[in-house]
Amino acid sequence: MALAAIAALGSTSAQAQDSSYYYYGFGIGQARATIDDGAIAAALAGSGLTINAVSHEERESTYKLFGGYQFNRHIGIELGYFDMGRFGFNATTTPPGTLSGNFRVQGGNLDLVGTLPLAGNLSALGRIGMQYARTWDEISSSGAVVVTNTNPSDHETNVKVGLGLQYAFSPGFLLRGEVEAFRLSDGVGHHPNVTTYLISAVFPFGRAATPVRQAAVAPTYVPIVPVAAPVQAPEPIVAKMAPEVPAPVPAPMGRVSYAAESFFVFDRSELQAPGKTALDTFAAQLRGATYDTITVQGFADRLGSTAYNQTLSLARADAVKAYLISSANLDGNKIKTIGRSESEPVTLPDQCKGPQSAAVIACLQPDRRVELEVIGWR
Repeated sequence: MALAAIAALGSTSAQAQDSSYYYYGFGIGQARATIDDGAIAAALAGSGLTINAVSHEERESTYKLFGGYQFNRHIGIELGYFDMGRFGFNATTTPPGTLSGNFRVQGGNLDLVGTLPLAGNLSALGRIGMQYARTWDEISSSGAVVVTNTNPSDHETNVKVGLGLQYAFSPGFLLRGEVEAFRLSDGVGHHPNVTTYLISAVFPFGRAATPVRQAAVAPTYVPIVPVAAPVQAPEPIVAKMAPEVPAPVPAPMGRVSYAAESFFVFDRSELQAPGKTALDTFAAQLRGATYDTITVQGFADRLGSTAYNQTLSLARADAVKAYLISSANLDGNKIKTIGRSESEPVTLPDQCKGPQSAAVIACLQPDRRVELEVIGWR
């Protein structure tokens, strides 16, 4: 009976995010400003006025437009334009008077954006950059409050930071949820903090397509040629002796190969349901056999660095071993894992030429595999 090498672990070449690509997008949400009542009170105190009450308009709709370049799966750079809307306040004073003001903020930013893959198509985002903001004010007063400049303005460059999550629905559409923090000038010498909460649609172009996960591939069985039993000499007539039974010699019992995409999400090492089903079948075939060693070897294609391919191919082989131990109760001391990186391709050197693309990834699919071999006897 032919038993098993479990199959094709995928290439480590960094999913679609490892490819460099341009993108553009837009975001909408809410901006929240922190207006400093103490600064307003201090300005009025210089004219001999005290504040009785202050009301705020600290929340406003906001939007941004942006474009960027993703250097690799972890680092990108982004240029954007933002409009935070209009914030304001109304104050009453003693002696009787009123002071009302609002300021509108628009500007641009240049950010360094970091991406950390989490699970499946979900990633964490972090950004830090510089923002240039322009502020326009409209100020009015009545009664004891007198304002000489009713339309001040200012512009200033400051640092901005942000955190968020990103989900890739497809290679051409990503969705982000982000929080970004700004420090701005309000046009009259104060520096309110503004926080934006946005949902953004991102549209990459020139991005390599992520290979579609394949259904489980039927294993390829390697037939084992039976070895003829040695011919025993006839028993002597005079003395009847029990024949000697030679001790069994461990030998290869078989090998099977599966496509990586039937076991793992591309560029990941977490075992998926189709792979677990195939391993359950493999473990059932082992029942009744005596074995010394099960060797699980992971192979990758030529895309990506050798070190990265080695790490992923070994991680996937280790995932197969862990499942066989936990689910099938196989002896972990008899299971050996090896990462082969891209060192033993199945494709020929003149095949699958060119840089990474959807066509090249599909052509190199046979190189992405895991093989599981059993040494033993029945």
